[in-house]
Amino acid sequence: MQRLLRRQDFLAVARGLSRAAPGAVVQMQRRSDEGPPRIGFTVTRKLGGAVQRNRIRRRLKEAVRLAAAEHLKAGYDYVLIGRAATADRPFAKLVSDIISTIDYLHRNPARESAPAKRRAKQDSL
Repeated sequence: MQRLLRRQDFLAVARGLSRAAPGAVVQMQRRSDEGPPRIGFTVTRKLGGAVQRNRIRRRLKEAVRLAAAEHLKAGYDYVLIGRAATADRPFAKLVSDIISTIDYLHRNPARESAPAKRRAKQDSL
């Protein structure tokens, strides 16, 4: 599993599928190659100071490392976006949220997320 680090990679994943769960938002985008899955983490400043944001990011990273990594598929990029509930959510529920969201996105690849629908509508205007 590799990390997403460049802004353009994060923006590309944002154009893909997304689904929100109480613990985090998961975005997913299929790549053109079959390389290992890549994952990125993001937490906005709206969620608090640096200490709080880093705590949220560490919890997301650990949840993926311990349990969700086996649900990630080769040839896909993922971005996990921290939410306010991520910091206080019981860790087992956070892991469950992430796994179920990733599995849902893989089971329903044809469903288009609301932001993608809005972008498509704006592009057609």
